[in-house]
Amino acid sequence: MRPLPGSGIPSATPDVIYCPPPDEGLDVIYHDDAMVVVNKPSGLLSVPGRGEGREDCMASRVAQVFADALIVHRLDMATSGLLVLGRGEAMQRRLSVLFQDRQVGKRYVALVHGLLDADAGEVNLPLITDWPNRPRQMVCHERGKPSLTRFAVISRDAKMGQTRVALEPVTGRSHQLRVHMLASGHAIVGDPLYGDDALQSAWPRLMLHASQIALPHPVTGAAIELVSPVPF
Repeated sequence: MRPLPGSGIPSATPDVIYCPPPDEGLDVIYHDDAMVVVNKPSGLLSVPGRGEGREDCMASRVAQVFADALIVHRLDMATSGLLVLGRGEAMQRRLSVLFQDRQVGKRYVALVHGLLDADAGEVNLPLITDWPNRPRQMVCHERGKPSLTRFAVISRDAKMGQTRVALEPVTGRSHQLRVHMLASGHAIVGDPLYGDDALQSAWPRLMLHASQIALPHPVTGAAIELVSPVPF
């Protein structure tokens, strides 16, 4: 495959064989009559994928235990962490509105290549689907949708040449954190889609984890804050 000019990214997305992690039971972080929050492992789809052999996903595994649970938002297959489902269609709609109205606070933790200079800041770059190379996304100042990510350095590892960083997606575009960090010169470690292939293939997974979520309860309005330990 030929790289896109100046990008180091192949011009066509290779076929990816789906090998979901073994089903070892749900890691339920929170549940009640209105919602379920689980910890999704890396390598598992949030919802069924297209084509044969892609039915196994977080939504289907949750439904085996909570038959009325419906997905509210998604995490990339390679990303691990907190995933919210509503108990029934009414709760799914209420929770979806909270996400749409940006009443849900989300925090991710990532390992990125290189040492960030600033301790905190923002990446404000418009994103659009790179249609010839989907599912990749790209920065496009002409047609891209406004996209904002806030970041704060947790620690720097000079020996490894990596930075551990907290990421807050103010907007929720597809692959937003991955493309924003790549565009800033600090691709997320182990990313199978973005960054240098040889460098990324040395890592067993994408080092990106949805570690915290805060939202009002869809029925009572009480503040809920949930945390999932970072597995790397």
